[in-house]
Formats: sequence, structure tokens, C-alpha cells
Amino acid sequence: MYLSRKKRFSHKVSWTLSPPPMIPLSSLVLAVALCTGSALADSLAEVEHVILFMQENRAFDHYFGTMAGIRGFKDPNVQVNADGRSVFFQQVNSQLSNATDFLLPWYLAAEGGEFINGTQCMDGGSNGWGENHAALASGQNASALSSSRLAIFFFLSIPQDLWVEANTPRSWGHFRRSDIPVQFAIAEGWTVGDMYQQGVIAATDPNRVIWQTGSIAVPGGNVKTTQGPVLDNNASPGCSRLTLTLENGTELESAQNYTCYPFDWKTLPEYLQDAGISWKEFQAFDNFGDNPLVLFSQWQNLADDNPTGELAQQGLAMNGGGNWQGGLDLLKKQAAEGTLPAVSFYIGPAELSEHPPFRPIDGSWLQKEVVDAIVNSPKYNKTILIISYDETGGWGDHVVPFTSPENTPGEWIINPFTGQPAPTGPGFRLPFSVVSPWTKGGIVFTEPADHISQTLFLEEWAAARGVPFKNTQINDWRREHMSNLVNMFDFEHPDYSGVQLPDTPPPHTDPITSLLDGDAFCANTFAGHINAPVPYGKQTPADALFTETGFKTVRGSLTEGRYLVIESSSKNLALSASGSSLSTSQATSQKVNTPSQRFVIHATDPTVASGTTFRISSAASVKDATNLVNVTTPFLGSSLKFGSINSSAVFDISYKGAGLYNFKETASEKFLSLNGGGNPLLSGNAENFKIFSISF
Repeated sequence: MYLSRKKRFSHKVSWTLSPPPMIPLSSLVLAVALCTGSALADSLAEVEHVILFMQENRAFDHYFGTMAGIRGFKDPNVQVNADGRSVFFQQVNSQLSNATDFLLPWYLAAEGGEFINGTQCMDGGSNGWGENHAALASGQNASALSSSRLAIFFFLSIPQDLWVEANTPRSWGHFRRSDIPVQFAIAEGWTVGDMYQQGVIAATDPNRVIWQTGSIAVPGGNVKTTQGPVLDNNASPGCSRLTLTLENGTELESAQNYTCYPFDWKTLPEYLQDAGISWKEFQAFDNFGDNPLVLFSQWQNLADDNPTGELAQQGLAMNGGGNWQGGLDLLKKQAAEGTLPAVSFYIGPAELSEHPPFRPIDGSWLQKEVVDAIVNSPKYNKTILIISYDETGGWGDHVVPFTSPENTPGEWIINPFTGQPAPTGPGFRLPFSVVSPWTKGGIVFTEPADHISQTLFLEEWAAARGVPFKNTQINDWRREHMSNLVNMFDFEHPDYSGVQLPDTPPPHTDPITSLLDGDAFCANTFAGHINAPVPYGKQTPADALFTETGFKTVRGSLTEGRYLVIESSSKNLALSASGSSLSTSQATSQKVNTPSQRFVIHATDPTVASGTTFRISSAASVKDATNLVNVTTPFLGSSLKFGSINSSAVFDISYKGAGLYNFKETASEKFLSLNGGGNPLLSGNAENFKIFSISF
């Protein structure tokens, strides 16, 4: 939570630079300059700059659940629990409301008026270990402890329907495009990842630690230390106790053996330094304590012993001589000069971090500044910008996270509040976007990923450039099952044009001190319109599960959760007119308007993050994606006829790169392809298909 965050070592190291000149945005001039200037990067090896920009405390559904073409509020594979309701129907008890026993996702600014502005500084729920595991848990045998449903957490067939009761009703609230237009524009102008998960099912520091070290030091993992596991924001010497507040106000407390500060294992910047890869943490004094390096004893010693040395300047220096713009100004200056280091970590000011109560609109100004600086850089043709968030901030998400099998070494612990095994992560989905010439143009990346994926990508990139390194602290399961992000990029078809992002007002500042104060301004100006009323008993699925209409091009290994259009070079796969077999029909630019061309994939084992085998069903009969009751779901068989799931075929769907997929029927080991007449068949020749994720 905001009040518990600490500024750490901010006084130790500093430097001052003058602000850079403003760089105007001109996509046309940019494209011409890049094509006529320095050589273009046509492979991963030729990328020279990677910028990692992490914001705070927002969940994927909370920001992008209504977005078209992603795994959002019209998820056809949404988990249906034993009570016959999907995860979207969160349980509501009589202590919360007598008007209903469920709460669907609800639009925070639905009341209109001043709530449109006031909800920008509305808090979510708790991001703590206990509350988030409670939201994820099954609630079975909840009566065993009458004090609260939080008492039981099982991780077999997880209903994930306790966000409202075990966290807060606010957790199930979300924004729409009109509230966060810049975040939408960046995600849709380039590539949005809709299966990117937080690294740890816990608060900020654990997630930023795993982001910049690859580990939270769970016993049994690849880090040998007594200082872990890191599960909360403790910054006092020694170990901490985890706490959990029950519905009746009772506070539970764990043994004092977590987050044993300071930490002592190797950090990602040290790996980069050892490999001879240039890097820097860009930040200013108002950095919200979000630089995880200061949590480690080796960096604390460096700050004490050699604060003016090169490493301290790279990892700990506060840029800008005390003003909040320092890190941003330096990043923009070096981007304009084309002198950014090979790897840049950007840590923004607290008030622009989007951590509630700090406003998304203020964070959008910061994101626009960073994106425009990178896109206008003379090195944009060799640059990748990755924008992520550290954790959900207690905002909910409907997708049950991919986690490792129970008791995987270095991944599971005994939950101190239940005595049952529990995964430390990966956790719930977060907003995730990647800006580059090779991720441009309305793309959804569907591979399971988490914070260590950014390190895995850097490893692939460094190896391609001939300066390899390997973070040996990353646990084996994550290295095997979390994406290295490489499949997101299409180096054969770059697009160097920019995106005209929506105009955004500058962040609010105090008129006397010039300090950022958007949260205080919001709280004072819109008092009484910040915590929007929860719409108990006033919801229908058609309204609550609204999404925009549209589509995105799919890249990466497939996962469940989307309506798909499958396209060959000239035709789309389709349900035949008779409804009995697989056929084709004409491909069109409007992917969403032909029901017979809609399909859904069903994982043979939905718990395996890296699984590639699926059954395929037709969604031609789905008229209302918010109401799937009594919808006929015919499954594709090995004869390419449709029938029951019992006679369905299993297809190994492999990603070939550049947005192309092959479908191999596993029993015959033949590929789905089209004959000369454009009719589907199974053959020895693999046909390349494009896939589009649609919302209708």
C-alpha cells in the first residue's frame, strides 16, 4: 500500500544534468530518417537498446478487460465453478449486500459526472500475500473457521471467486478507454501481451526484486541464502511477519521469518556488468523507493563506500539535482542523442507511477513522454521499449494464473495462514505493452510470461549480440515455461512509423512548490466522488461484460481465452453451411462479422503454461458472448467433421514466427491444410495460417 512504501538511500548518490530540448513528434519525418540514415535492425542481433519501464499496481482486467481482440470480459474459456457460475461472478455475502449474492466486473466511472475524475484516485484492494491468495483460493470448507472465508486456500480446481469477500468489492472495478486513452493507444498501436503475469502473488518489493534479480529466494530454489523468501515490503533490518486481516477485523500474524532485509544475491545489473553490457537505472529523488537495488547489501555497501564511482552512478544515482523530472529528462536527452546504454531501467516519480491513489491520467502523461522520446530517437530503428507493471495493487483479474506443479522446488511454500502448500507465483495478469518497429500494428501476444521473461529476453538478445550471460538464479520451472518474449517480434516486416498518441494534460503540480500533487488535487477537488458506489443487484452480464468490437493479429504460442479467426493466404476456415464439417469462406478485412469463421481452442491440460495441444470448437452459434447458456459447441474431429467433445481431435498448434501457425492432428501426425480448390484436408504438407483474436 502507498503509505507503507519507503524512500531508501535517496540521499546517498546524486548528479545533475540540464533538461534536454523538446523533441517534436513527426511520424513521417521519423520514418524517412530511419530509412535513409543508420542501418536498420533486421534481426535480434542488431537491436542496440532495450528499455525496461515498470509502473505500479494495476491489473490487466482493471485496465484492458474491455479491449477488443484480447483475453478480456468475453473470454470463451472463462473458468466455470462448481456453482455453475463463471469466475466473473464473484461471491457476495450478506455482510456486503442483501441485494445480490454476486458481483460482476463493474465500471468505476459508470455514475458519470465527477466520478469520471474522482475514480482516478480511487484505491483498489490489498496487494498483500494473504489477501491475494485468499482471492485466488477455493473457499472449500470455509465454515471450518467461522471468523472468515479467508481461512482456507486450496489450489486444486481454483474457483478464484473471492476477490470481493476476501479482498474488497473495489477489486472487481475497472476502467475503459475513455479513462486511460494513452494506455489503450500504446497497447493497440504496438503489441499488448494478454498473458503477462506478476512474478509473485504479493506486493511491490517481491515483484521488483524478481524483476531485477530473477528470484525471491524461496528455499529449494537456485538461490542459496537465508534472506528469503521475499514476500512483503519489509525494509527494516531482519526478518518480517506477514499479516492478514479477516472480515471480522481479526489480524493474523505469521512467524517472523520472511523478507529478511537486506538481501544478498546477485542482481540483473551485475550480470550485465559482468558480460560487458552497458546499463543504467534512470530515476530521480521521487522514485517511490522502486529501485530494488537499494534492498541489497552489496549496493548499500557501494553507496557507503564509493558513491561517486561508476557502478553507483549507474545503479543508484538520482538524476536531476532534486527535481522529479531528473530521470525522465536524462532518458529523453540520451534518447534524442542516440546515446542510451544497451539496457535502461526507467523508474518514474511516485506520483506518476499509477499506484493508487496516484492517477492513471498522470501516469499516461509519463508514458507518452517516454514513448515519444523513444519513437523520435534516431536509434528507434534499433530500440525496444517494454512497459510493464509490478503487481495488481489489489485489483482483480479473472484468469487463474499459470503456476508450477505443487511443491516445485523454489516456487512453493507453506502458506503461514493455512498450513497448506501455496505457490509464490507467477500471479495475476498485468498490463503489458512493447513498443518497437517489430511489434507495431494492433498485435496481441498470447504466451504466458512474467517478470523473469524480461531477463529471459535480455539473455536471448545478449547471446544474439555475442555477449551472452545467464541468470542462474531463475528457477528451472520458470525458465522452461515462461516466455522469453522473442516470438513477439517480426524482424522481417518492421514498421518504423509512430503512433499519434492522444493529447494528455501535464501532471498536476502544487502552484507554490511545483511538486507533483495529482493525488491530493484529486482527493480535494472530487471529494465525495472518489469511491464509486458498488452496483450490488443492478448488473446484467450484457452490460457488465461489455467489450469493444474489433480484432488483433495474434503472435506467439497460443493460450486459451479468445474467439479466433483462422486465415490462410486467401480463405478463412469456417463451419460449413450444413454445420457438419470444416469448410472455408472468403477472407475479409473485417474479421468480426462472419459467425461461421469463429473458433475457440480448448487446452488438453489448461494448467500447463507451455502446452501446445488443443481441441477446436466452432463458435458459430454464439450470438451473445456474455451469455453462453444453452449454446451448442461442436468440436472438430479427425475427419474434419464436427461432433461431440468425445469424438474430437487434438491438434498440436505450433508457432512458426512472423504471425504464422501450423496445425498438426496428433493421432495421424498430418497437418491441416487446403487443397487446390481451397478445401480443408489433413495432409503431409503444413499450411501456414494467420490467426486473429476477435471481439464481437
